Amino acid sequence: MNGWMPTLSRSSEPKYRAIAHAYAQAIHGGQMLPGEKLPAHRLLAKKLSVTTGTVSRAYAELERCGMVVARVGDGTYVAEPDADGARMPDRAQPAPESRERAAAITTGAPGALTGTLTAALTAARLIDLGQNVPMPTDEAFLLTQTLRELAADERLAGELLLYQPEGGRRSHREAGARWLARMGCTVPAERVLVTQGAQHGLACVLRAVLRPGDTIFAEALSYPGIVALARQLRLNLVGIEIDEEGIVPAALERACGLLAPRALFCVPTLHNPTTATLSEARRAMIAEIAVRHHLVVIEDLVPAALLDEPPAPLAARLPEHGIVISSLSKAVAPGLRIGYVQAPQDWVGKILAVIRSDCWMTSPLAAEIAARWIVEGEVDRLVAKQRAQVDARHAIAAEVLADWPYRTDPASPHLWLPLAEPWRAAEFSAALRQAGVLLKTADSFVIGRGSAPHAVRLSLGGARSEEALREGLALLARTLRNGPEGLYSA
Repeated sequence: MNGWMPTLSRSSEPKYRAIAHAYAQAIHGGQMLPGEKLPAHRLLAKKLSVTTGTVSRAYAELERCGMVVARVGDGTYVAEPDADGARMPDRAQPAPESRERAAAITTGAPGALTGTLTAALTAARLIDLGQNVPMPTDEAFLLTQTLRELAADERLAGELLLYQPEGGRRSHREAGARWLARMGCTVPAERVLVTQGAQHGLACVLRAVLRPGDTIFAEALSYPGIVALARQLRLNLVGIEIDEEGIVPAALERACGLLAPRALFCVPTLHNPTTATLSEARRAMIAEIAVRHHLVVIEDLVPAALLDEPPAPLAARLPEHGIVISSLSKAVAPGLRIGYVQAPQDWVGKILAVIRSDCWMTSPLAAEIAARWIVEGEVDRLVAKQRAQVDARHAIAAEVLADWPYRTDPASPHLWLPLAEPWRAAEFSAALRQAGVLLKTADSFVIGRGSAPHAVRLSLGGARSEEALREGLALLARTLRNGPEGLYSA
């Protein structure tokens, strides 16, 4: 939930319609984005001094128009637009009266058909600098070729429809070992497990290594997925101080002495969100601290896949304490949902048991596709193309943001932009959204209740084209130049 709340004006319009109208305008104007959650009925009713029935009626009106979707037991969410921009979640085209209702609810003119469904329901065309996704190359074409090859092999196709070992077929684990070797992890396939992406791999590792109430450390700014998992598994997640290089070893040492942690989760290479990479000296210090305090280090190597020669992982210094997680999501394709976990032999059986209880096995078809791409060298080609895209977009950023200092790495698909006074991150994000640009503020990555720096992460891959990226960065630069006072000028 993004915190936006409607206000009720004094008018003769029924309150439920006024609420629906306010939300429709917010969705249409970009204040509420696809996938964001609307407030719970009781919370909104209390805020607006209306009954929960009034709120339910308003939400039902929005749902009938296709602007939101209700999930039983979970809440109400802004619907995803379809390919034409209209918001039609899991339903057929509405009848003409629904079109009229949609137009009326968006314009605030009850009963008047003032535009087409698309015009009424299309949200502002926002340039996405928030989502960290790879830029499309030719992986879709490659997928169609691979599927044709699989369709021609009836024997293998039949095998892929059967139950497989929970850690993956032998050939799939061998391919995973080859993928991890790109990042300096040289271990036998027996120590590599196939998962449904890095997030699934992380969830399985946490469930195998920790118990409810255990303390786990992470960088003070870290991958948001660890926050959700720690909350779900009832873990005590504590942020460790970082600087321009990453984790501060002295801060880790102090925290270990005070809190007796069980594990450390970290992104030591092309850190998300700051793009920092730990030096060899710091890696040695962190590994020594981990051994001395019996700390299991869970290392996220997903961003490192974009480096030609990434530094040796922490796990290379921690044969009994290091677990590595990687995937193809940021370098190749997130929809493939294939990840790999490398663990010490003593942990492999425990993680396998979690995979078995969680989903029994990763989809053999997706694992076969990934394995073929890795073994046949297609992944190397796709990653090289991805790097070329990253290079081209970095050049655009360097040109457009020449007057604004930011931090990045040439291989990183995002930038870390500290905001100069008097900007505050939330205020800047709101101003950019109003201008038609999305980004992630530092508080999206804060661990615990610590204060967030006034900074934002700009992802280069979210914009649909280089032209859209240039436009989004130009709007960002103009907003920085105008300052917060520009928001209130006539």
